[in-house]
Amino acid sequence: MSGAAQKLSHEDRRFSYADYKAWELDEGERFELIGGTAYAMSAPNDLHQAICGEMFRQIANYLLDKPCKARPAPYDVRLFYAEDESDDTVVQPDISVICDEKKRGPEGCRGAPDLVVEILSPSNTADEYIRKFNLYMKAGVREYWIVAPESKTVQAFVLRNGAYTGTVYDSGAALPSAVLEGLSIALTGVFAL
Repeated sequence: MSGAAQKLSHEDRRFSYADYKAWELDEGERFELIGGTAYAMSAPNDLHQAICGEMFRQIANYLLDKPCKARPAPYDVRLFYAEDESDDTVVQPDISVICDEKKRGPEGCRGAPDLVVEILSPSNTADEYIRKFNLYMKAGVREYWIVAPESKTVQAFVLRNGAYTGTVYDSGAALPSAVLEGLSIALTGVFAL
């Protein structure tokens, strides 16, 4: 861990997006900022990247010539965007789909994406899972997929009346999107890597 990473992960102060973008990090270091607290992110493993690449390929191919755009990590998502950069939450989902062109700024996404895909890694904790789940729900992410490589399943959550309802899909299923009409991910291809 670099000196910058040690300092940020042990500092008690609350950070804003303005602070976040001023950090001088070593190459490859990544942080998320949630409620003003900095969380170091570990590098994803090969299986994680293979699954992410295949899901991104299928989503991006579907979105060709459509107004929605898919963005892979690292890509800053400022869930509670404030023009003065006082917002204190910046996450980097594995895949973000943004349909509102006004939310796509030069620095990343300004507000809640329409679809977020997170792929679990061995380093993910239950606390992180719950924190992200509640964060995306509060921010108004309309659809949230949690991909579990070990069990070869995807939990797909759709926001309805301010709360997520979910369905679990296994490796042989086609995963339909509730938000992107007509998109169906072939999970056999995703988990056959």
